[in-house]
Amino acid sequence: MVDVPESHPRYESLLTRHRIEDGVEKGITSQQGLIAQGRGEAFDYLLGEETIPSADDAARAAAAHLLLADHAVLSVNGNVAALVPGETVDLAAATGADIEVNLFNRTEARMQAIADHLRERGAEEVKGLTADGRIPGLDHERAKVDADGIGAADVVVVPLEDGDRAEALADAGKTEIVVDLNPLSRSAQSAAVPIIDNIIRAVPNVTAHARELRDADEDRLQAIVDGFDADETRAAAERAIREGTLQRSD
Repeated sequence: MVDVPESHPRYESLLTRHRIEDGVEKGITSQQGLIAQGRGEAFDYLLGEETIPSADDAARAAAAHLLLADHAVLSVNGNVAALVPGETVDLAAATGADIEVNLFNRTEARMQAIADHLRERGAEEVKGLTADGRIPGLDHERAKVDADGIGAADVVVVPLEDGDRAEALADAGKTEIVVDLNPLSRSAQSAAVPIIDNIIRAVPNVTAHARELRDADEDRLQAIVDGFDADETRAAAERAIREGTLQRSD
């Protein structure tokens, strides 16, 4: 990992890039993940590289959904494992959610490497290796899920762009929480809760809201869920991207 000084004006961006590079070297992240990271970074730049108010509202709604869920699952791909492995484990602990690895470029070696990577950061159980279930309507490797994991979940967190699987999970009747920097992506458009934010900010933010709401009664959590407007959240993010005033950043 390259040592990037915190004083560098692009510190967070460079750190994120190096985490993805390190993930590729470790066999956790696919090379295509580098392209996905660059695409997301462009949207984050347009959002001012900050969590806008609508994204914070979405993170709070996501926390309420996870706390209300009968069976929540956090889906992890290679970029998630590289960028927020410990943060994902923290979110699972705060909400009682399961963690499941799900990959498009799936190999047993990558699946095992990501599971081990998460266990090294405190995960007690990582699902996805059994792959005894399928998501209806998908023909590729991402259709493979654990029957007692994503297959049985009522709420699924689907971070980063993954449009066809997001649509298939929604068609299967699952409540989807999506983290995606593009408000016009199929993932964000199909989500019950689209969090239009950088994952390195979004996951810790959902965890913070979950901890704050941990003792809330069901009526309060349901009121947060019912008061959330996914369409307005997507529209607010699009306005911020199209109309925001950019500050120069080298």
